[in-house]
Amino acid sequence: MKTARFIIPLLLCAIAFGFTTTQNANHWEQLFNGKDLTGWDTYLGPDLDTNGKPINGQPVGLNSDPRHVFSIVKENGENIIRVSGENWGAISTKKEYESYHLQLQFKWGALSWGQKKNKKKDSGLLYHSVGKYGADYGAWMRSQEFQIEEGNCGDYWGVAGGMADIPVIKKSETDYVYNPQGTLTTFSEDSKQGRHCIKSGDAENPTGQWNTVDLYCHGDTSVHVVNGKVMMVLYHNQQLDNGQQSPLIKGKIQIQSEGAEVYYRQIKIQSIDRLPAEFVK
Repeated sequence: MKTARFIIPLLLCAIAFGFTTTQNANHWEQLFNGKDLTGWDTYLGPDLDTNGKPINGQPVGLNSDPRHVFSIVKENGENIIRVSGENWGAISTKKEYESYHLQLQFKWGALSWGQKKNKKKDSGLLYHSVGKYGADYGAWMRSQEFQIEEGNCGDYWGVAGGMADIPVIKKSETDYVYNPQGTLTTFSEDSKQGRHCIKSGDAENPTGQWNTVDLYCHGDTSVHVVNGKVMMVLYHNQQLDNGQQSPLIKGKIQIQSEGAEVYYRQIKIQSIDRLPAEFVK
């Protein structure tokens, strides 16, 4: 573990002296065109049985979606993305992105499948996605996860080697909760504390209502925001390969299918040259 006592105040001083984003409403790039999944690839892991276990080790694969896990449906005259959750996998942008503000909206559907049946509905926004498809659970690329799950929106998971330093307070042997005044702690799959960090507070709307997610990434820092409330700030985004660490600061964006029906809309991104002061103070 490393202390945040000296590192975080330096960042806060920089923010106090004008460390703000440069953004323009006209500079948004629409990642979802409101018609189809142009600009995205689909990837699905192995078919699952009714218990959520792989029927065989063969993935459905890239841009093959016979069950229409990912589709476009119409709601109140608007086209939105439906993710059925029936197979584990994701849609991923064809392009990589670095230093950006990403915004999207999501809401939960009614269906759940396999090992997620009648449990918390689950999905996720995976960013800085690199490497091979199916690296994690046969379904997802290496990445940093902005958790989208009922009651846990804003949590962090390191996916297939993703890692980050996060200031936390230890609540139990397994639970570490984000706190900006906490101890800066490394989360990775080979660390004592593991690859999961719990967000601070709760800002999710009731099931069936739309939620707005904002993700800010600049350099090796990222900020998870749900409905305007900061859930977590991550420092030193990195990746781990055979014990060797290297930066993880850019990559594709994935949206998960993970056993639950979920809807997405208004997915857009724009470049930033600084982090927003109001979200990291």
